[in-house]
Amino acid sequence: MEWPISEVARMSGVTARTLRHYDEIGVLSPVRIGAGGYRYYGEPELLRLQQILVLRALGLGLPEIGLILTAQVDEVEALRGHHRRLLAERDRLDALAGTVSRTIAELEQSRKDGRPMTINRPENLFEGVEPSQYEANMRDFPELAEEVGRRAATMTQGDADTGHRERTAQMIRLAELMAEGHRADAEPVQAEIDAQYAALTELRTVSAEEYRAIGRSCVDNEAWRAAYEAIAPGLAAFQRDAIEAYATSMRG
Repeated sequence: MEWPISEVARMSGVTARTLRHYDEIGVLSPVRIGAGGYRYYGEPELLRLQQILVLRALGLGLPEIGLILTAQVDEVEALRGHHRRLLAERDRLDALAGTVSRTIAELEQSRKDGRPMTINRPENLFEGVEPSQYEANMRDFPELAEEVGRRAATMTQGDADTGHRERTAQMIRLAELMAEGHRADAEPVQAEIDAQYAALTELRTVSAEEYRAIGRSCVDNEAWRAAYEAIAPGLAAFQRDAIEAYATSMRG
């Protein structure tokens, strides 16, 4: 059987423009091109598209995906490898969700008791956190990713863990502000976003449009969105909207 590009787009949720881009860069070609340049895909192409989307969901960039697909021989073994990665990611997100749930409960109890939160084992705050995730998912922003990579190469493991813990703490603080009912453009929220922007500009100058694109990636990038939603449902969109408000003020 063959399916036209419009049907493949409908089934997979991937736009026809993205499918054409996959063809242009050589990761997924149609089985044939019909009249008027219309693309058609067969079952092998659908299986390959599934692998691409699974690997994207795991946070891999298209260059890495192309290399993986080129090196594959047995499709079943490849899918088993993807399945193992998905199960590992599921377990990590389950652990992260449990960590955040415990933190929320402890924060609520401390507020109820009118006392500061007591952290007996600080390392428990970061169970399920993957220190390399932020760097891996900067691939959509090549210049920033290059600078992140240079910095990472000179960091000790302790430095990398500390940086990732701070980013996780930023996400939790933003989730708290969202839970308190603050709008994305509210002053306390914008103060958090300003701190995030300042950390980015330590790497290099980031324009308003670039920062806006990073904000959109909090929702559009599957791995980023999963990380935000593991902290609190709706947090990815809240972060995006907060960055949008900040970037708009930069342009003004």
